[in-house]
Amino acid sequence: MSSAISETLPKFTAEALKLAAKQSERCHIVPVRLRHAIKKYLQEQEATHMRRKVLSLSQSFNGIKEVNLLLPSSTSKELVEDPLKAMECSQRWKVKTAYGDVGLTYQEDQTVAYVAARMPAVYSALYRVLNEVRRRVPDFTPAKVLDFGAGTGSALWAMMEVWPGSLERINLVEPSQSMQRAGQSLVKDLRKLPLIQSYDSIQSLTKDINKSGRRHDLVIASYVLGEIPSLKDRITLVRQLWDLTADILIGNSMMLIGTIFNQYLPLLQVLVEPGTPQGSNIISQMRSHILWMEKRRTRKLQHAANKASKDLMTLKTGAFIVAPCPHDGPCPLHNTDKYCHFVQRLERTSSQRLYKRSKGPLRGFEDEKFCYVAFRRGTRPREPWPLDGMKFETLKQMHAKRVPEDLEVEVESQFGSEAAQNDDYEKDDENTVSYDSDYSETDAAAGESDEDEEEDVPRADLGSGWGRIVYMPIRRGKRVELDVCRATNSEGTEGSFDRVVITQSKNPTLHHQARRSLWGDLWPLRSEKFSKFYM
Repeated sequence: MSSAISETLPKFTAEALKLAAKQSERCHIVPVRLRHAIKKYLQEQEATHMRRKVLSLSQSFNGIKEVNLLLPSSTSKELVEDPLKAMECSQRWKVKTAYGDVGLTYQEDQTVAYVAARMPAVYSALYRVLNEVRRRVPDFTPAKVLDFGAGTGSALWAMMEVWPGSLERINLVEPSQSMQRAGQSLVKDLRKLPLIQSYDSIQSLTKDINKSGRRHDLVIASYVLGEIPSLKDRITLVRQLWDLTADILIGNSMMLIGTIFNQYLPLLQVLVEPGTPQGSNIISQMRSHILWMEKRRTRKLQHAANKASKDLMTLKTGAFIVAPCPHDGPCPLHNTDKYCHFVQRLERTSSQRLYKRSKGPLRGFEDEKFCYVAFRRGTRPREPWPLDGMKFETLKQMHAKRVPEDLEVEVESQFGSEAAQNDDYEKDDENTVSYDSDYSETDAAAGESDEDEEEDVPRADLGSGWGRIVYMPIRRGKRVELDVCRATNSEGTEGSFDRVVITQSKNPTLHHQARRSLWGDLWPLRSEKFSKFYM
């Protein structure tokens, strides 16, 4: 299949490349204990007119987007001049600033509808992002967490699945009392929970805890940035959360999360938004601002520091992107008709299928679109590029080495392998009435699930040798076309967005991998400055 030119340089085999590149999941199934908790919570609530409540909640989300898109970038100035006027046009809640706390909180009916219709999808997206952070930064296990805009606790459930047993304390910031009550009700039957404290604002949090306790390993803010109409206020929010972060910060309008490992390890920050053009634009703005801010800070500190302290300073200053971008340069999709986003398919829970109106063969599934960016403090490591030192045989060379026994084909296994190549996103059995997510949902499964064993698979390092597949691969006969965001130098300071074509005749091994790659997976590259687009 593939052979190494050097005995020391290569760190991957063909099989290891495939395992390291796999970051996405075709279809996520919400864990049993969360489905059980949602079902039990809904049974305790008033279930009349639930479909109408879910539809009303969806319409309110669309109204928020439309109103915020119409608000000018000068909203901050208007808020200072006339806070009462701003309260009439601003949608959803935002951070408390000098001009007051502006926004709206969930009512009881909206909270119940959110748990029934939206919580499983939000959880699935957060699980996808956090799981990738875990794979890219395997030495990070958060103990103290801040969840800003906690809602009903989707991020808490995702963290307990990704890092089971590591959480010790979590501070929840959520202004809606009904949301707080729903989140507490959902976790009341769980065992081995971390210490949970709830607050209605960042100000109340900082007043309650001492200065030394304000730093958190992980800071999460879900569905926040897209609900703040002013760019200036978004930047203010990100900086406030960064000040509360010890190591890593992750965020999206779906979610914003932040965390820090320890004082000697580089810091990490992640921002997440819904997978819309507006959400992608917000992520791009925050991405540019964080990189610019850290570069400016590094220059100032280096200018003022003496030579003896420069080595220590490099560990605490600067920033690079862990995911999804493989480089730290300007976004190559900026000012184009495309935008960077990803999608996670999930199998709908019984409550979603009951209360969300949908028809057709895919009525039991839902696609949650999101976009995100994860930062880490320090400088990007210069690791060997995964394809350096590897030589792949062409199809012609493989055929020349065949022996008669290799030509024997088992008919049943051949048909099975062809069926496995079909895209799992295309499920066309309209008569399907049972789903995997229904399994044991009514059983006494509210307790802790068994902790998954850490998978012992090769991991993609944080060097510049891994590109990111954006959009679904295009399969055309014996060739596969991938839209890949990639770094163009070993420092990762520049990048490009290119279409890579992999043909079966030229490289059967990578062609086999490309056919099974998904939107969001990584793609291995060589370190040549002008890497070949036909492989």
